[in-house]
Amino acid sequence: MPPLPPVTKALMLICTAVFCVQKFLPVDALFALWPLGSGRFWPWQVVSYAFLHGDMMHLFFNMLGLWMFGSELERLWGRNRYLQMLLASVIAAALVQLGFTLLTGSRAPTVGASGGLFGLLLSYGMLFPNRVIMPLFPPIPMKARTFVMVFGGLELLFGLTGGGGVAHFAHLGGMLGAWIMISWWRGKLPFSGPRRRR
Repeated sequence: MPPLPPVTKALMLICTAVFCVQKFLPVDALFALWPLGSGRFWPWQVVSYAFLHGDMMHLFFNMLGLWMFGSELERLWGRNRYLQMLLASVIAAALVQLGFTLLTGSRAPTVGASGGLFGLLLSYGMLFPNRVIMPLFPPIPMKARTFVMVFGGLELLFGLTGGGGVAHFAHLGGMLGAWIMISWWRGKLPFSGPRRRR
């Protein structure tokens, strides 16, 4: 197994350290993503929420996904482009979630790196559509493109039918942010810069 690239390794360590801090200090009050109408929203929360996690399983699966998909994307893109993608996905996920909570009147905060992870997942599916992967759930080998479509469809379904405390639309927002970023890199948007490989 190749060593973890530096940004992915740093993010995994930071998220784990912050999770430990959460056990002793009420950092969620300032750094979770609070809804706009809650009176507790601050602009930095559109990024800071991604470093917080609700419980050990939440942290484990997000870090597993970061390792699975982020490591290879960082090696392919390099540090700067990889960070740009993560930031775009995290912010897009936050904006979609803020819109959702504003429409529904929810006052619950959002935490977790899942929006950024779903952005990496979409990126992986776009760049390596025919690569076969084996997800944990369900343990069925499938092409990356199929995996992305299945999980995107499930997020939409669960989001529309009631998410059970999971920010499904934030996940979709992360995918949207990744799609916009890749389309911009490829010169496929009206406001795109010069075309680049991949």
